[in-house]
Amino acid sequence: MMITALILLIALGVLGWGFYRAIPFGKLGLLAWLQSVVLMAPWLMFFGLSAIGIYLNLAGVLFLLIISVGLYILLGRRLRAVADEESIAKELSTKELSTIANSTMTSDQPDATAEQAVPNLENAAIIKDEPELVSANSATPPIPAEDLQAIKGIFGIDTFFVTETIPYQNGVILKGNLRGDPKQSYDRLSVSLKERMGDRYRLFLIEGVENKPVIVVLPSTNDPKPTTVSQAILALVLAVATIATSMETAGLLLGFDFFSKLDRYAEALPISLGIISILAAHEIGHRLLARYHQIRLSPPFFIPTWQIGSFGALTRIESILPDRSVLFDIAFAGPALSGLVALGMLVTGLVQSHPGSLFQLPSEFFQGSILVGTLARVVLGTAVQQPIVDIHPLVIVGWIGLVITAINLMPAGQLDGGRIVLSIYGRKVAGRTTIATLIVLGLAALVNPLALYWAVLILFLQRDLERPALNELPEPDDARAALGLLVLFLMAATLLPLTPSLAGRLGIGG
Repeated sequence: MMITALILLIALGVLGWGFYRAIPFGKLGLLAWLQSVVLMAPWLMFFGLSAIGIYLNLAGVLFLLIISVGLYILLGRRLRAVADEESIAKELSTKELSTIANSTMTSDQPDATAEQAVPNLENAAIIKDEPELVSANSATPPIPAEDLQAIKGIFGIDTFFVTETIPYQNGVILKGNLRGDPKQSYDRLSVSLKERMGDRYRLFLIEGVENKPVIVVLPSTNDPKPTTVSQAILALVLAVATIATSMETAGLLLGFDFFSKLDRYAEALPISLGIISILAAHEIGHRLLARYHQIRLSPPFFIPTWQIGSFGALTRIESILPDRSVLFDIAFAGPALSGLVALGMLVTGLVQSHPGSLFQLPSEFFQGSILVGTLARVVLGTAVQQPIVDIHPLVIVGWIGLVITAINLMPAGQLDGGRIVLSIYGRKVAGRTTIATLIVLGLAALVNPLALYWAVLILFLQRDLERPALNELPEPDDARAALGLLVLFLMAATLLPLTPSLAGRLGIGG
């Protein structure tokens, strides 16, 4: 009861803080705040009713979720409509300013965007806190003066009005004022840049350290490099090692050490194939959406572990992403497909479980996951109240698959969860969730050494956020945001255990 009350107080505190932060933004801020309210409402109702002894069944929870997502999308449409109205008002002001500027410009005056609005590049100071697009130690020379002059000519008072030019690594940062819709302005600028400079430069529209849009222009030589032969060989070695550890995991579940009893491979093979199929589904999901968006991915670098077969795979994006929506699609598709496969295996296994099934688990085992424990209670009924529960092997395989998927959905760095948070909420929030995830994993390592192992891998391999997209300002639509929040919730529901009081109310473990 105390934990439930604490959850409610924290949630209400978050909503109150959000309302306070939303007030200065007027109608837009309040609509955005209402979106967060409708997303949290089902869980506030679930825990609130549980606190007073009223328990919703699975159908009731799903109904609340559907209503919540529907309201979220409707509010999002209204939010975008209000934003468009304000954008139109700003555009009208911009056109008036453009008319005034054009009426006062004589034929012998230099181009305002190229000469007057941009300070001398040679006298500009270097800034150090913009998003890291290329190596800080790059030896490539800065943009030649004639190229810079041509690049400056693409900007105008109706797209991006440049006020400051700053050398940045082997490119240049252009500060100023964005005019009109970010997507339309970016499209016009990128087309103009390609017409003048061909494929030699890339134009990025991102949010600077002052929370204002800035343009970064970099040579195309800084594009992500394709996988080398040695990296491909490493990926192959890790894939073979993952097959071996999946067989070892299967053997341990069946009560023997696979590596010391290789002749029993036929017994371990079905469970191993189940784990491998979930890993394969995850990678297929990523690659289907990457191919759809014409984005190149590296081979998967699997992380083998004998406890659950694999922690999943690390995959590099080897193309420059056009925007955050594409990043979301690619990051979401992998865990969505593997999660569906794993969930299907779990539910099928629960349905086929009966007295005399291959595995026997203590009922307390189902308290280790909110999602799995709740599904087991719904499907198996009072069987989870018995000291020992007979279950089908697919339950174990599906559970392992959900754990692998959930681990990759942690909101940190270049994990799928980190990429999803970055795509929906931006770089600042993604950076904070990465730090928070590492702290949580560090605390969890006190009771589970696997958490420390994963924290170390994130810290050394995946802690950096994904490379910026070409146009980072437009946010993904509301449907993507709702789906992202849903998979992040399922991640937490998979990894977090049931509290003893909630397990008792559900009747899990007697």
